[in-house]
Amino acid sequence: MVMSRIPVFAVAAAFLPVLLVAQTKPAPRLEYEVASVRPAPQLDAAVKVGLHTDGSQLRFDYLSLRDCIRIAWQVKDFQVVGPDWVASDRYNINAKLPDGTFNDDQRREMLQNLLLDRFKLAFHRDKKEFAVYALLPGKNGLKLKETAPDAKDAAPAKSVSVSAQGSAAGVFVDMGGGSYYSFADNKLTAHKLNTARMAEVLAQYMDKPVVDMTGQPEDKNYDVTLELAPDDYRVMLIRVAIKNGVSLPPQAIALADGTTESLTSAMDLAGMRLESRKAPLDVLVIDKADKTPTDN
Repeated sequence: MVMSRIPVFAVAAAFLPVLLVAQTKPAPRLEYEVASVRPAPQLDAAVKVGLHTDGSQLRFDYLSLRDCIRIAWQVKDFQVVGPDWVASDRYNINAKLPDGTFNDDQRREMLQNLLLDRFKLAFHRDKKEFAVYALLPGKNGLKLKETAPDAKDAAPAKSVSVSAQGSAAGVFVDMGGGSYYSFADNKLTAHKLNTARMAEVLAQYMDKPVVDMTGQPEDKNYDVTLELAPDDYRVMLIRVAIKNGVSLPPQAIALADGTTESLTSAMDLAGMRLESRKAPLDVLVIDKADKTPTDN
């Protein structure tokens, strides 16, 4: 069985928010007070990936440079164009915020400056036409179960943990704020996801990017379970491994081109469908980046 030792990781990175608090503090150049960037050790089996915050302390575990760029500049992973290693090489980042509190844009600027300085990152913006899947309502409309409100969701958290655990047995992704999904036991189960996030989840397992075109509001969240045939489940697990730079044998890579008819059927039951389209999208093209970050 070709899947027995495939490490599945980085799926959480697509959902890692930059977790930020309000109030501004002007500065000529916003930077972390201290920060270390280290190559992450290679892992062979189960992998944990995540973003953790506790007060002024930030920790990024086992993220690629592509993941960090996506978080810092608010783009999707497929919108970052560069050499293969920016998706496959992994890093651990520990940082401390300077005194004060900062808004979302300011914290993203700190991460941007760290990547520009430590990786000598240089890039330009462009536009590229992509073959995509449009996530659309089914012929008779969405049949998703809306997530019931939870009073705990309104309570502000002093510390936040967004993480994923993955192996050949499957994937569990905690997106924070009560949102999560699992891909295991031949099914994809999601809790408290809006349709935009559902598109991002599906994109991890498809052969093309998925763009939300359902027209649903961001504040409407759903629960959904999609039952899959074993062969389709295996195809999707191989796809996510390939996307994240995992080295696989040729016979496993060949399986990634397989069909996923059971996913189509499961989505139809949930009142959703994927339609192939062409769409011009903005991209961030890496001109230069060092694989080894500068001294910490």
